[in-house]
Amino acid sequence: MKRILIVFLITVFSLVVFTNCESNLKDVQKINLSEFSPSGDADSITLKYTDSGRIKAILVASKMLDYATVKYPFTEFPNGVNVTLYDPKAKRTFVRSDYAIQFKGTEIIDLQGNVKINTEDNQVLETQQLYYDQKNSWFFTEEAFKFSAPKGISNGEGIDFNSDFTIMNTQKFSGEGVMKSSE
Repeated sequence: MKRILIVFLITVFSLVVFTNCESNLKDVQKINLSEFSPSGDADSITLKYTDSGRIKAILVASKMLDYATVKYPFTEFPNGVNVTLYDPKAKRTFVRSDYAIQFKGTEIIDLQGNVKINTEDNQVLETQQLYYDQKNSWFFTEEAFKFSAPKGISNGEGIDFNSDFTIMNTQKFSGEGVMKSSE
Protein backbone atom coordinates (compact mmCIF):
# COMPACT_ATOMS: atom_id res chain seq x y z
CA MET A 1 0.00 0.00 0.00
CA LYS A 2 2.84 2.37 0.87
CA ARG A 3 4.44 1.71 -2.53
CA ILE A 4 1.18 2.53 -4.36
CA LEU A 5 0.86 5.76 -2.39
CA ILE A 6 4.46 6.76 -3.28
CA VAL A 7 3.89 5.98 -7.00
CA PHE A 8 0.62 7.94 -6.89
CA LEU A 9 2.29 10.99 -5.27
CA ILE A 10 5.20 10.91 -7.74
CA THR A 11 2.73 10.71 -10.64
CA VAL A 12 0.65 13.64 -9.35
CA PHE A 13 3.81 15.69 -8.65
CA SER A 14 5.15 14.96 -12.16
CA LEU A 15 1.86 16.00 -13.77
CA VAL A 16 1.80 19.26 -11.85
CA VAL A 17 5.44 20.07 -12.73
CA PHE A 18 5.09 19.21 -16.42
CA THR A 19 1.79 21.07 -16.75
CA ASN A 20 3.33 24.22 -15.26
CA CYS A 21 6.43 23.90 -17.44
CA GLU A 22 4.29 23.66 -20.59
CA SER A 23 2.38 26.79 -19.60
CA ASN A 24 5.62 28.69 -18.93
CA LEU A 25 7.14 27.45 -22.19
CA LYS A 26 4.22 28.91 -24.14
CA ASP A 27 4.61 32.24 -22.31
CA VAL A 28 8.35 32.32 -23.06
CA GLN A 29 7.68 31.59 -26.74
CA LYS A 30 5.22 34.52 -26.87
CA ILE A 31 7.93 36.93 -25.68
CA ASN A 32 9.71 36.64 -29.04
CA LEU A 33 6.57 37.46 -31.02
CA SER A 34 5.84 41.05 -31.92
CA GLU A 35 2.26 42.25 -31.96
CA PHE A 36 3.03 44.49 -34.91
CA SER A 37 4.96 43.18 -37.84
CA PRO A 38 5.22 45.38 -40.91
CA SER A 39 3.57 44.01 -44.03
CA GLY A 40 5.89 46.20 -46.10
CA ASP A 41 9.43 47.47 -45.60
CA ALA A 42 11.20 49.86 -47.99
CA ASP A 43 14.56 51.63 -48.02
CA SER A 44 15.47 54.90 -49.77
CA ILE A 45 12.03 55.89 -51.03
CA THR A 46 10.67 58.85 -52.96
CA LEU A 47 6.88 59.17 -53.10
CA LYS A 48 5.16 61.70 -55.34
CA TYR A 49 1.59 62.70 -54.55
CA THR A 50 -0.34 64.04 -57.52
CA ASP A 51 -3.82 65.41 -58.10
CA SER A 52 -5.19 66.01 -61.59
CA GLY A 53 -1.70 65.56 -63.06
CA ARG A 54 -0.15 68.19 -60.78
CA ILE A 55 2.46 67.28 -58.15
CA LYS A 56 1.16 68.25 -54.70
CA ALA A 57 3.95 66.77 -52.57
CA ILE A 58 7.17 64.78 -52.72
CA LEU A 59 8.17 62.67 -49.72
CA VAL A 60 11.72 61.35 -49.35
CA ALA A 61 12.67 58.89 -46.58
CA SER A 62 15.50 56.46 -45.94
CA LYS A 63 13.17 53.87 -44.35
CA MET A 64 9.43 53.14 -44.51
CA LEU A 65 7.54 50.46 -42.58
CA ASP A 66 3.96 49.77 -43.65
CA TYR A 67 1.55 48.23 -41.12
CA ALA A 68 -1.41 47.78 -43.45
CA THR A 69 -2.67 44.53 -41.90
CA VAL A 70 -3.13 45.66 -38.27
CA LYS A 71 -6.48 46.75 -36.84
CA TYR A 72 -5.62 50.46 -37.18
CA PRO A 73 -3.24 50.62 -40.18
CA PHE A 74 -0.39 53.10 -40.30
CA THR A 75 2.87 53.82 -42.10
CA GLU A 76 5.98 54.61 -40.08
CA PHE A 77 9.10 56.51 -41.11
CA PRO A 78 11.51 55.67 -38.26
CA ASN A 79 14.45 57.65 -39.71
CA GLY A 80 12.39 60.74 -40.49
CA VAL A 81 11.12 62.41 -43.64
CA ASN A 82 11.82 65.30 -45.98
CA VAL A 83 8.66 66.55 -47.66
CA THR A 84 8.23 69.23 -50.29
CA LEU A 85 4.69 70.63 -50.55
CA TYR A 86 3.53 72.53 -53.64
CA ASP A 87 0.72 75.08 -53.56
CA PRO A 88 -1.46 75.77 -56.64
CA LYS A 89 1.04 78.42 -57.82
CA ALA A 90 3.94 75.89 -57.51
CA LYS A 91 5.41 77.68 -54.46
CA ARG A 92 7.23 75.18 -52.26
CA THR A 93 7.18 74.53 -48.53
CA PHE A 94 9.83 72.20 -47.11
CA VAL A 95 9.13 69.99 -44.09
CA ARG A 96 11.66 67.87 -42.21
CA SER A 97 11.45 65.71 -39.07
CA ASP A 98 13.44 62.97 -37.33
CA TYR A 99 10.42 60.60 -37.21
CA ALA A 100 6.99 60.45 -38.82
CA ILE A 101 3.90 58.25 -38.72
CA GLN A 102 0.92 58.44 -41.07
CA PHE A 103 -2.39 57.08 -39.85
CA LYS A 104 -4.34 55.56 -42.74
CA GLY A 105 -7.95 56.57 -42.99
CA THR A 106 -7.38 59.84 -41.12
CA GLU A 107 -4.95 61.54 -43.53
CA ILE A 108 -3.05 62.81 -40.47
CA ILE A 109 0.75 62.69 -40.29
CA ASP A 110 2.45 62.98 -36.91
CA LEU A 111 5.91 64.58 -37.30
CA GLN A 112 8.25 64.25 -34.32
CA GLY A 113 11.74 65.36 -33.34
CA ASN A 114 13.42 68.50 -34.67
CA VAL A 115 10.49 69.38 -36.92
CA LYS A 116 11.36 72.25 -39.23
CA ILE A 117 9.26 73.93 -41.92
CA ASN A 118 10.78 76.41 -44.40
CA THR A 119 8.98 78.41 -47.08
CA GLU A 120 10.54 79.89 -50.20
CA ASP A 121 10.11 83.38 -48.73
CA ASN A 122 12.32 82.58 -45.69
CA GLN A 123 9.69 81.83 -43.06
CA VAL A 124 10.71 79.03 -40.68
CA LEU A 125 8.79 77.20 -37.98
CA GLU A 126 10.57 74.87 -35.54
CA THR A 127 9.02 72.57 -32.92
CA GLN A 128 9.39 69.06 -31.47
CA GLN A 129 6.04 67.68 -32.64
CA LEU A 130 3.67 68.78 -35.36
CA TYR A 131 0.61 67.21 -36.95
CA TYR A 132 -0.22 67.66 -40.63
CA ASP A 133 -3.77 67.24 -41.95
CA GLN A 134 -3.17 66.25 -45.58
CA LYS A 135 -6.79 66.69 -46.62
CA ASN A 136 -6.93 70.33 -45.49
CA SER A 137 -3.21 71.21 -45.89
CA TRP A 138 -3.21 72.30 -42.25
CA PHE A 139 -0.53 72.00 -39.54
CA PHE A 140 -1.14 72.07 -35.78
CA THR A 141 0.59 71.45 -32.45
CA GLU A 142 0.18 72.09 -28.74
CA GLU A 143 3.97 72.06 -28.28
CA ALA A 144 6.34 75.02 -27.92
CA PHE A 145 7.42 76.55 -31.22
CA LYS A 146 9.75 79.14 -32.71
CA PHE A 147 8.69 81.09 -35.79
CA SER A 148 11.27 83.11 -37.73
CA ALA A 149 10.58 85.47 -40.60
CA PRO A 150 12.57 88.26 -42.28
CA LYS A 151 10.98 90.80 -39.91
CA GLY A 152 11.58 89.01 -36.60
CA ILE A 153 11.32 85.98 -34.36
CA SER A 154 8.32 84.82 -32.33
CA ASN A 155 7.89 82.06 -29.78
CA GLY A 156 4.83 80.39 -28.40
CA GLU A 157 3.05 77.26 -27.32
CA GLY A 158 0.26 75.88 -29.48
CA ILE A 159 -0.24 76.94 -33.09
CA ASP A 160 -2.17 75.95 -36.18
CA PHE A 161 -1.61 77.26 -39.71
CA ASN A 162 -1.88 76.53 -43.43
CA SER A 163 1.13 75.31 -45.40
CA ASP A 164 2.23 78.73 -46.66
CA PHE A 165 1.75 80.55 -43.31
CA THR A 166 -0.88 82.95 -44.68
CA ILE A 167 -3.32 81.91 -41.94
CA MET A 168 -1.95 81.38 -38.41
CA ASN A 169 -3.68 80.92 -35.07
CA THR A 170 -1.57 80.89 -31.90
CA GLN A 171 -2.41 80.13 -28.29
CA LYS A 172 0.44 81.37 -26.08
CA PHE A 173 2.53 83.81 -28.07
CA SER A 174 5.47 86.12 -27.35
CA GLY A 175 7.70 88.21 -29.57
CA GLU A 176 7.07 90.36 -32.56
CA GLY A 177 3.95 89.40 -34.50
CA VAL A 178 5.13 88.62 -38.00
CA MET A 179 2.60 87.79 -40.69
CA LYS A 180 2.93 87.55 -44.43
CA SER A 181 0.24 89.47 -46.29
CA SER A 182 -1.95 87.43 -48.63
CA GLU A 183 -1.59 89.00 -52.05
